[in-house]
Amino acid sequence: MARFVNWLKSPEGRNYFFKPPAPHTTHDGTNHHSQVANWGLPLAAIADVVGKDEEYISGVMSPTLAVYSMIFMRFAWRVQPRNYLLFACHATNAAAQSVQEGRFLNYWYLGGRQKKHPELYNADGTPKPEEELKLAAAEAGEPNVESKVLAAVEEAKIASKSA
Repeated sequence: MARFVNWLKSPEGRNYFFKPPAPHTTHDGTNHHSQVANWGLPLAAIADVVGKDEEYISGVMSPTLAVYSMIFMRFAWRVQPRNYLLFACHATNAAAQSVQEGRFLNYWYLGGRQKKHPELYNADGTPKPEEELKLAAAEAGEPNVESKVLAAVEEAKIASKSA
């Protein structure tokens, strides 16, 4: 690891990451399909921001995708000629993923879950014991998972005997 860090500090390492890119030919307009397809990721992220429940947001994947997009924003800025479409695509994705991560943190760590599901928490904000939740679900007429599985097994036994 120390060898890698020393290489990063060396002129060769700095040159590897910060050298001006090699000149490229100008864009001839024939590769627009891949540039348009890149927008699938930020469009999906925006759709998740608008319609996805916070319960299902990945707290690991959102910042990972945001960092990925920030890296490619740098790439799009450094190439010659600059790729403004790719830059805009990844800027949009980085922003959407950052909003997703904010929603995740608010829901799981800043009280958003308590506000959305007050039935899962006591008056002092502590989570209710699991037995209380099972009892409340039973009183509400909701069968628990175990009874659903046993019922499905019994149905399968009956179906196999009649076949």
